[in-house]
Amino acid sequence: MTLSSARLDRFARHIVLPEVGGAGQVRLAESRVAVIGLGGIGSPALQYLAASGIGRLSLIDDDVVDISNLQRQTIFTTRDVGYGKAVSARRWLANFDDSLNVDVSDARITPDNVANLIAGADLVLDGTDNFATRLAVSDACVAAGIPLLSAAVGRFQGQVAAFAGHLAGEACYRCFVGDAFDAEDCDTCADDGMLGAMAGWAGSFAALQAIKVLLAGVSMLGEPGWGKLHILDGLEPGMRTIRIAKDAGCKTCGSAA
Repeated sequence: MTLSSARLDRFARHIVLPEVGGAGQVRLAESRVAVIGLGGIGSPALQYLAASGIGRLSLIDDDVVDISNLQRQTIFTTRDVGYGKAVSARRWLANFDDSLNVDVSDARITPDNVANLIAGADLVLDGTDNFATRLAVSDACVAAGIPLLSAAVGRFQGQVAAFAGHLAGEACYRCFVGDAFDAEDCDTCADDGMLGAMAGWAGSFAALQAIKVLLAGVSMLGEPGWGKLHILDGLEPGMRTIRIAKDAGCKTCGSAA
């Protein structure tokens, strides 16, 4: 694949970085990323993924835009209220860069449909807000051999981690949270609140980590950091990183799976 002169101009600030270069930019243009959840995480993450030149984006969200979303979900405007998030996000992308290939789904993720929704992706970025969906996505990623970039945010804290449970010795998301959370009864930002800028930090950091995963083996940006959970603290502020070990008893990726 070669980049047109217009694309070379658009991504010139990437290409002059030795850690990305022309080969890295081509890799991004050839990549497909499925973004599941277009809310506080998915919205800013999508902006930077699109700005980086990811060639194909799959947008998956069954929700509609609510006026309360606009405090942190930066791709939407007042005119989008009441419309589906996936369709509204595609409209934003068309205005931002009409060279990107975009497909959308307003289906609610279930264990039965998730495999089809992520098929063909080079990476899945999950910014959903309940454990049942996150675990269904993680299980499908392991089965399909697709890396997972998982991100979450609440109040003043964010969490971002890359998982590759399909690889020997690497943890999956279920290794992290276990089996007790296969339910949708988790706390929400409607209950606990969220600083809008905190969602922006977590989402943009997730996009950075996603780019690192996609460029692994092609550029010098660094290792994907499988199983490293980055915890972002907006009150201090600061960040710390912990390692998630593979659970040999994990029913998805463990030795007995």
